[in-house]
Amino acid sequence: MTTTTLSTYSDYLVIRGGKPLHGKVKISGAKNASLPILFATILSTRDCVVSNVPDLLDVRNTLKLLENLGAKVFFSENRVFVDPSGIKEYKTDERIIRSMRASVLSMGPLLGRFGKAVVALPGGCSIGARPIDQHIKFFRTAGAKVEIKNGYVHLSIKKKRGVHFRFDLVTVTGTENAILYLSSVEEESLLENVALEPEVIDLLNALKKVGVEWELDGRRLKIKGRENPEGFTHSVIPDRIEAGTFMVGAVLTDGEVVLENVCREHLEAVIRKLEEVGGSVQSLGNGKLKVFRKEKLRPSVIETEVYPGFPTDMQAQFMVLLSLAEGESVIKENIFENRFQHAQELNRLGANITVRGNTAYIKGVEKLYGAEVYSTDLRASASLVLAGLVAEGTTFVRDIYHLDRGYERLEEKLRELGAEIERVTD
Repeated sequence: MTTTTLSTYSDYLVIRGGKPLHGKVKISGAKNASLPILFATILSTRDCVVSNVPDLLDVRNTLKLLENLGAKVFFSENRVFVDPSGIKEYKTDERIIRSMRASVLSMGPLLGRFGKAVVALPGGCSIGARPIDQHIKFFRTAGAKVEIKNGYVHLSIKKKRGVHFRFDLVTVTGTENAILYLSSVEEESLLENVALEPEVIDLLNALKKVGVEWELDGRRLKIKGRENPEGFTHSVIPDRIEAGTFMVGAVLTDGEVVLENVCREHLEAVIRKLEEVGGSVQSLGNGKLKVFRKEKLRPSVIETEVYPGFPTDMQAQFMVLLSLAEGESVIKENIFENRFQHAQELNRLGANITVRGNTAYIKGVEKLYGAEVYSTDLRASASLVLAGLVAEGTTFVRDIYHLDRGYERLEEKLRELGAEIERVTD
């Protein structure tokens, strides 16, 4: 597996604000689509090729996990080659699992391939409990024996059969785990109340290439799998959250940015809010969008929702934007508890944000001012970088290893757009 160097825990960003973003930026492939598709290779018997894969910490950890299970992996220029034929192990490495929540997606394919799986309880961002109870409930409904002991989930199943299961709440990774398992079950299954995020659909489209049959009717998914599917070739969809982050950056800095390799239909909720607060988004065709500020920033009320509603992964970025809007704004977080940790850090830069429970109240200020701030999770990191772009003076963003989990070459792309930003290693 060939890679380039990412951050150490001591790395930080130095940002000198006041430079509008101008130019073109190519959006990377979606991390949240790449990971489940890479885990899907566990089910295959032949070589798999996945392209448009971003070079991120979570991706590398996923590939390391596949290697530890016995797969041969090669990663270069955003293209992953996986030979899964040598996978003999069904127990995952605890150190890798604890570093990222998405590693829970190894449960479905391992159980499907071996009839058993031993997977450490997952880690990731510090944004709330994010329990896996829906995953476990599904596996038990499917007929699996599930035990949790010594920090591991132990699953085993004697006979694979079709399943009729309804999720108690919409869960992206829960839906994906169920899909990954059912892709090896040759009887038809029905899942209800499934997640419809573009990343889920991309996983289904990848699995279709190995003979998995599926049909969506609203939030009802019929799926019929295939035992020992052959390999597949697939290109990952663009990252809608990275795109949304650069869109906010263009409007925030009063610049003009053309985004390349984007899918507008995945961004409709973000675009509506961006235009509501004073931005403009124009389609240029061929997967390109031009984004700029059209009017003075206006306040707004935002509630995060499951797709196709406003994404929880964009509320931190919009909080920065609304901090400079004239008037009072409200953001209500309905997906994750404890996801306003960036509010306190934005206040250190001069924002006026009050958090009560799952709601943030934002009073617009005229300016933000540079200071030293600390990242607490992936999207919080992005929001602090955005704030630094418009803050007067110099901003130091610490703990940026979170950024490397979800943004490919973020500071390089920002520099190419005119930002004064550099990464420093102590």
